[in-house]
Amino acid sequence: MSTATPDLRERIETVENASADRTSLVTVAIPPEEDLEAVRNRIEHDHAESEYGDSEPTNQFVEEALEELRGILREYDEVPPNGLVVYAGVVDEESVEYVFDDLPTPIEEFVYEQGNEFDTDPLESMTEPSATYGLLVVERGGAALGHLEGEEVVPVETLENEVAEETPSLDSAPEEAEGGALEDRQAEWKEGFFDDVADAAERAFLGEEPVDGLLVGGTEITVEDFTGDDRLDHRLQDLLAGTYSVEYASEQGLRQLAERAEDELTEAEDLPAREALDEFFDRVDDDDGVVYGRETVDEALTYDAVETLLLSESVPAEEASELAERAEEIEADHVIVPTDIERGEQFEEGFDGYGALLRFEIE
Repeated sequence: MSTATPDLRERIETVENASADRTSLVTVAIPPEEDLEAVRNRIEHDHAESEYGDSEPTNQFVEEALEELRGILREYDEVPPNGLVVYAGVVDEESVEYVFDDLPTPIEEFVYEQGNEFDTDPLESMTEPSATYGLLVVERGGAALGHLEGEEVVPVETLENEVAEETPSLDSAPEEAEGGALEDRQAEWKEGFFDDVADAAERAFLGEEPVDGLLVGGTEITVEDFTGDDRLDHRLQDLLAGTYSVEYASEQGLRQLAERAEDELTEAEDLPAREALDEFFDRVDDDDGVVYGRETVDEALTYDAVETLLLSESVPAEEASELAERAEEIEADHVIVPTDIERGEQFEEGFDGYGALLRFEIE
């Protein structure tokens, strides 16, 4: 679950894999608020110094990279809404350039540097998880808490119910503790431990970086017991995304919880695309309030007739960004349709990956 589309992740990986045996690869990352003209002037100055400097191979390659950067930056009147990242250099004796002007989140810091590898740190936030889930496995004798960040399970804390180890069972209890008195004491000890777990959950999941959702695991009875009362902080109760049967209140249990929730989380993430796609095919069947194909969708956007724009994830990133921006300008929704969801491949192959639900018909 990442802010980056598969296409963007692939492009970033290409940049990460590029390298040279000289310090001749140039990275420029420009935040949205940066003065573009000042950046251009700085590169012009460095290019001039490189051009009239020594003729060492490294200097020649840097000069070539700066020349490429000059040309690329001249194409922009202003910094794109989320910033601009440009890479240029010579890799395996060939000039390469990579341009990222369609970023899903803003660039935070200005970067201008040379190296034998490109600096992809400015793009790191693009591949970070878009949602973090709190993981909580609880049982009578213990509990485990962790975070689910993308596909990574990060353990946070484990708790042991020390009282539970000393709690007598009905078979081993002394005569004076049998019956209702014992059951009351067992319930009291359990409730006390559950309260401790709820406090730990509040610390772990509502701190400086609160989670976006909460997953709880354990035996069905225990989970129902733990979540059924007003024990959890109301904010966590509101974030509860699902409960699952899990066997171990340990790191192993946290991984088991994440695995059992994976399908539902993926389905929830894809829900807007699924719903839009269902509506799209319904309208296609009725031949009412829908258009498809690149040119027809473009026309509908021109007439401000689009209610929801649908684009397959296979649509080139630059083009998808342009169309999505046009949709936002007319206050239309837009969704990216994964090819691996139901009818996602059919949308890509049968309609070239372009579709729109209309506000009104166009001639």
